[in-house]
Amino acid sequence: MEKKDNFSKQADLYAKYRPEYPDELYQFIFSKVKRFDTAWDCATGNGQAAKVLAAHFTHVEATDISAKQIENAFPIDNIHYSVQIAEKTFFENHSFDLITVAQALHWFKFDDFFNEVKRVLKPDGVFAAWCYGLNSVDPEIDEITQHFYRDIVGPFWDKERTHIEKKYESIAFPFPEIVSRDFYYNAEWSADEYLGYLGTWSSVQHYIKNKNSNPIELISQSIIDKWGRNKRTVTFPIHLKLVCL
Repeated sequence: MEKKDNFSKQADLYAKYRPEYPDELYQFIFSKVKRFDTAWDCATGNGQAAKVLAAHFTHVEATDISAKQIENAFPIDNIHYSVQIAEKTFFENHSFDLITVAQALHWFKFDDFFNEVKRVLKPDGVFAAWCYGLNSVDPEIDEITQHFYRDIVGPFWDKERTHIEKKYESIAFPFPEIVSRDFYYNAEWSADEYLGYLGTWSSVQHYIKNKNSNPIELISQSIIDKWGRNKRTVTFPIHLKLVCL
C-alpha cells in the first residue's frame, strides 16, 4: 500500500508555521538516555527535532518520506538527511542510542515500524514518540477553532487523527514503557501566524482538494477580529510515550 504523504504540498508552510517542542520535553527524554553517540529522528519533517538532537548527539540520522520536507530542513553538519520509509530503513542493526518520532507515529504501520525500532535501536536504547493535541488561546478563539476542527474540516481528517485525540493511548507499544507526563509548548503568535498554522493541517489540504476552496477563509475574519493586533499565547499540550529496550 502506498504511504500517505500529506505534507509535501505545504512543506514550506510546515517549516514556517509548525510549533516547536519545549526544552523540558527534550530534557526529560535525554535524562533516560545512557549514551549520546547516534540518534535517529524518524519522519523528521523540516528537522525540528533533529536540530535539537544534533546539539547533544555526535551524529543524527533524520529521515522522511517527503523529499520536499527534506529540502526545507535545517542544514546542520552532524545531521544526515535521507528519504526513507519508517518501516524499512538501510540502517545497520543496533545503530542508535535514541530514536524519536515527533507528531508522526500515527501515520505508520505499527507492527512493521516497531520491528524496525527493535532492529536498529541499541540494547538499553530509548524510543520516544510524542504528539500535540488541539491548541488553546482563550475561550472565544478556542470556540472558533473547535468549530473549525470539528464541523468544517472535521470530515476531512484522516482516520489516523483519532490516535492523537486519544493521546497515543490507542497504540499498543510492544516495549516496557517508562512513566512519563504531559508537556506544554507556548507560542507567541499574531493572528496571521495562527491562521498560517491552521493552514498546515492535513484536513485543510484535503478540504481544498475536495472542494476547490480554502476553508481558512470561512474563519479568518472572525479570528482576526477576536485576536487584535498584539501577539497571543497559543498553548499546545504534548503527549509523550517513552520506552527503553
